[in-house]
Amino acid sequence: MFDTNEDRKKMEGVVQRFKEEMKKVRTGRAHPDMISGVKVEVYGQFMPLNQVSNITAADATLLVITPFDPSNIQAISAAIRADQSLGLNPADDGRVIRVPIPPLTEDRRKEIVKNASSKVEEAKVALRNIREDARKIIKNAEEMGEDLKKRAEKDIDDLTKEFSDKIESEFKTKSEEIMKI
Repeated sequence: MFDTNEDRKKMEGVVQRFKEEMKKVRTGRAHPDMISGVKVEVYGQFMPLNQVSNITAADATLLVITPFDPSNIQAISAAIRADQSLGLNPADDGRVIRVPIPPLTEDRRKEIVKNASSKVEEAKVALRNIREDARKIIKNAEEMGEDLKKRAEKDIDDLTKEFSDKIESEFKTKSEEIMKI
């Protein structure tokens, strides 16, 4: 019998990465994950913002960034401004950086949902790649009879559908959160 546990683990990993990506998508409320992946050039190399500073949400409309090294304040501010997909304008006082989160317009909300939908497609492609790899293994398994191969293919298709539905559900929830005013 064909074992789908390994494929299930891979697909769970895809869903987990997708959920992490969705945390970074802006919803109108301040959340540290929305800027934690911004790349900042410090000490001659690019590093994620969450590795060079502490990011907190002071309230629903303000993020506060406290750099570990105050000499990096200008680089952090510049990196946040440079990321056009965020549309944020940080202000610093020499010790901390305050990033006000402006309310989202209807057009901006739709644009964010559209960008998030591209992440859905990336995750589904990853699921389909796992399915195709499993199908190749099934097809090349000579010790399996045709009935077992058909059943194994159906199992892997069902597994793909299950995880695809999880991604759709997660995206639907996030879209509703984005579009809610």
